[in-house]
Amino acid sequence: MKKRKVMMSLLLSAAMTVGMLTGCGSSSAPAASDTQTATEAPAATEDAAETPAADAESAASDLAYSGELTMMHFSTSEESQGNGGSDGFRTMLANWKEAHPNIDLNESVLANDDYKPQVATLAAAGDLPDVFLLQGMNTKAWAEQGLILDLTDTIKNSPYYADYNEAYFTPFTDGDKIYGLPVLTGGTCTVVVYDKAAWKDAGFDKFPETWEDVKKADEYFKANGYTDTIAFGNQGKWQANSCFLSVVGDRFTGPEWFQSIIDKGGAAFTDEKFVEALQFTQDIFASGIFNEDFNAITNEDAREYYIAGDAAAFIGGNWDVSYIGATLLETDPDLYANTGFAVLPQPEGATGSTNTQNIGLGYAVAINSKLADDPDKLAAAVDLAYYVTGPEFSKYVGENYALAGLTKVDNIDLSKFDQYTQDFYDFSYVSTTPCEIYDSYVTSAVWDVLNTDLQSMLNGDISAQEVAENAQDAYENNY
Repeated sequence: MKKRKVMMSLLLSAAMTVGMLTGCGSSSAPAASDTQTATEAPAATEDAAETPAADAESAASDLAYSGELTMMHFSTSEESQGNGGSDGFRTMLANWKEAHPNIDLNESVLANDDYKPQVATLAAAGDLPDVFLLQGMNTKAWAEQGLILDLTDTIKNSPYYADYNEAYFTPFTDGDKIYGLPVLTGGTCTVVVYDKAAWKDAGFDKFPETWEDVKKADEYFKANGYTDTIAFGNQGKWQANSCFLSVVGDRFTGPEWFQSIIDKGGAAFTDEKFVEALQFTQDIFASGIFNEDFNAITNEDAREYYIAGDAAAFIGGNWDVSYIGATLLETDPDLYANTGFAVLPQPEGATGSTNTQNIGLGYAVAINSKLADDPDKLAAAVDLAYYVTGPEFSKYVGENYALAGLTKVDNIDLSKFDQYTQDFYDFSYVSTTPCEIYDSYVTSAVWDVLNTDLQSMLNGDISAQEVAENAQDAYENNY
């Protein structure tokens, strides 16, 4: 199998071109970090990209407020290139600003990796912007601190309430109160992107269902010019958790274990099955099937290994699928046509779940509780939250990217999308079983400890048991 090489300048140019075709605005596909978690997805065909942007007039409404409204998010212009959720979000913001010329929407837009620590710093200082993106894992703590507005009645009074996918509200709920309107698109955080032709040459008609077969394929690839079998990036620390352990953990423990963690129902990070998941994770990353620098590079760096043909597969999230598709469509049509999607192989001894991938809306539009003292400004913030999560957004990402948002829309025609997009839609919404994204729940105080320890564990500096014990201590002390 001959490796495919692509000039970096051509990659960047292609990404920008496809971004414009799909109505890009901005953003740098998460690095999930970048938000994480973020969740967005497949690149649309050129026909789909011709769908007009949502009409700015549809964002118009009678608002009494005139003045500044501050907002913080991570949908940069770079992230939106080929990233359906970020592109749609930026498009909705532009429409809303055009429809409300008397309101100065002052946006603070950060790269995904920078967003999470910065918004946490502002929360600690009690200085959150008027409107911002809330991660599920911060909901309980920030609600208890009185930082975020209870939006329960606001959501129930929304003109779109009947069309909301209510399951998406769960990470942003504390007790019977809801603190955010889920935003961006529902997409997976864990997908294996692979070169079907390369794996067929290695003796596999589809991506292997067991890790032992992946190891066998590794021998073939290393002997036939590939640098790596699977590319992965964990420089941001969250990737090993969001894009790997959330699924592997579910395979060992089953969904009831994590639900018990969320509910404080007796499950513990030191439970044998979870420790086994950690041990498996350490062992498989030490097996040599991944790029040696996985802990030193980002997921954006790692996906370039796949694009360039240096790796036969890549593990990342829906935002990576968007970028890879948009880039290959212009730079390497053969690899684009031969790219497939698969769940993680089943670990030996894992009996909890099978065929799972983690999916959800990892962020929600939240409102600073201080706006309760300014009804007109609050009404403007609510109007903005309704619009960027409403039917105009869902219609835009559905027609342009075959993606789904909070608000359900009918009659999205998949037939106009190419096979790459249809295959990823099938992977995301049809042929796999969803499981939870760990860091959409609980508290960042737990995941900060676990994510740091995971990186150390994968470097061989700490044991799986120690990772579990430290996570349990953080859980007991902070949740």
